[in-house]
Amino acid sequence: MRRHLENIYRLGLKELISLRYDFVLVALIIYFFTYAVYAPSKGTQMDLINASVAVVDEDGSPLSRRVQDALLPPYFLPPVAISVQQIDTAMDSGTYTFVIDIPPRFQADLERGRRPTVQVNVDATAMIQAGSGANHIQNVLRQELAGFATSSAAESITLVTRSKFNPNRESPWFVAVMQVVNNTTLLAIFLSGAALIREREHGTIEHLLVMPLGPTEIMLAKIWANALVVAVAASLSLWLMVQGVLQVPITGSIPLFVVGEVIYLFSVTSLGIFLATLARSMPQFALLAMPVFIAMNLLSGSNTPFESMPALIQRVMFFSPSTHFVSLAQAILFRDAGFSIVWKEFVATAAIGALFFTAALLRFRQTVSEMQG
Repeated sequence: MRRHLENIYRLGLKELISLRYDFVLVALIIYFFTYAVYAPSKGTQMDLINASVAVVDEDGSPLSRRVQDALLPPYFLPPVAISVQQIDTAMDSGTYTFVIDIPPRFQADLERGRRPTVQVNVDATAMIQAGSGANHIQNVLRQELAGFATSSAAESITLVTRSKFNPNRESPWFVAVMQVVNNTTLLAIFLSGAALIREREHGTIEHLLVMPLGPTEIMLAKIWANALVVAVAASLSLWLMVQGVLQVPITGSIPLFVVGEVIYLFSVTSLGIFLATLARSMPQFALLAMPVFIAMNLLSGSNTPFESMPALIQRVMFFSPSTHFVSLAQAILFRDAGFSIVWKEFVATAAIGALFFTAALLRFRQTVSEMQG
């Protein structure tokens, strides 16, 4: 046993030394855990900011002007006055995300206890702004009408919404952490797979096979070495970029997250090696691994809620380690969950990793047999 562990350790050191002199991969690792975390967090806005809005004021009353004045930056750009005839053209051309049509005798009807209708046209192709913007306009109308509404139109119940864990609903808090998670998946798959492909293309895999080494030792060495690189890089990114540069508060236990990350890296590095055994060259491996990563990324719950996906997709993605890792990462880092809450995700990730490792080992042994034959 000691000899096997020593072989795994020394082979892993060889992987780390090889990576050290591969400047392209080192540069990619630095890029993915620095700028690739910062840019989406600052550049991708999921909040309502600078939304374009036009107003059709058919009333011309003090109340209608008050509604227009309440559409303030940074949520909205200055409202543009248009006519009723321009609504369809403006919406078809995508000039404005929102067009508010205030009907004639709007203020007079409210003062007489009637219920006039304000039409809000929303360009729903702007998905991020459409939902939050429509709700914001509704709140603006409710607040501005409070001083004019009669008792028949007054609100009897006031709804107060409080957001937990992210009170101001700042999207960089969510995007930054999820970028670290997604980039962990990407690099773990490609680094481990590329390590095996590189051995084959350089002919060094034959040198390893003539030594007293088994396929299990070769695989475990590649797994621990590449997993160590990604784990260290991701942890530093979480500390320096997410908490330091982006000022995202992490309320949960980072050591507990790192433990879950190590288990997850065992799973995805095994997956990367399995995919590498199916490819014969680096381009083939990239074409095979990229769709796998995209599916794991988009359907894991890191971009959209997992519960909102079709039931069939949920059942399929239950067997993806990324689904469980995203769940435990959000629970630990955002909601300060302890091990008693996320232990199921830990077990599921480890079980899926064992399946990937077994499949990769069987396939790797088959590949070794073909090369020796």
